[in-house]
This record gives sequence, structure tokens and C-alpha cells, in this order.
Amino acid sequence: VQLQASGGGLVQAGGSLRLSCAASGRTFSSYRMAWFRQAPGKEREYVGTIVWSTGATYYADSVKGRFTISRDAAKNTMYLRIDSLNPEDTAVYYCANNPPRSGGRYDYWGQGTQVTVSS
Repeated sequence: VQLQASGGGLVQAGGSLRLSCAASGRTFSSYRMAWFRQAPGKEREYVGTIVWSTGATYYADSVKGRFTISRDAAKNTMYLRIDSLNPEDTAVYYCANNPPRSGGRYDYWGQGTQVTVSS
């Protein structure tokens, strides 16, 4: 299973962006997928989760209201839409997959996509 994150770039403050995370591999299956981010000089931060079967979503308090996670199960792809971007959102954004019966672990990670927000 491989995860490919894409969609990052340089965006002006106040703009929007949609990131994608495409999963490939014949054996792909998911209980839940998540987005994390890591800003320069900071630890990795949890952003939010989507339960693959139901589409239910959960978010860190710091991003509620501006971040929206969705998925297209037919394409094995998860999305992260970020609205009202601000410079504090500058980070590398990673996606991760928690397969079924893996004890809650995110066993697979994408390579990350850089989001840079200019003021």
C-alpha cells in the first residue's frame, strides 16, 4: 500500500486549497485515514480523521470550521480542504492510513505535501 499526497503549494492568506491523498495497492483497505501536519521547528500535529466506511469526520480543535476532510471510496482517495488559510497553516501535510485490525495504528504514511501561506 502506498499513499501519495498532493495539492500543496504557495497560497496567499485568505485563500483555499484542496489536498489529495491517493492510496494505491491491491491490498488497500482502511478503517480510518487521517491528516497530520508539521510546521518548521514544531512537532507533528494531528489535523483530523475520516472513518472510511461511514465518512464520519473528526477534527482537532485548532482547525475546526476551516478544515474539511472527505473521501472518494471508489478512487481510494482522501481530501483535505482548507479555507481561510493563514500563515500559521504553513506546514508539510501528511496523510496516513489505519488499516482494519491494526490496533489503531497508522501503519502507512504518505510522503507529505508542502503548504506555504504568504501574508
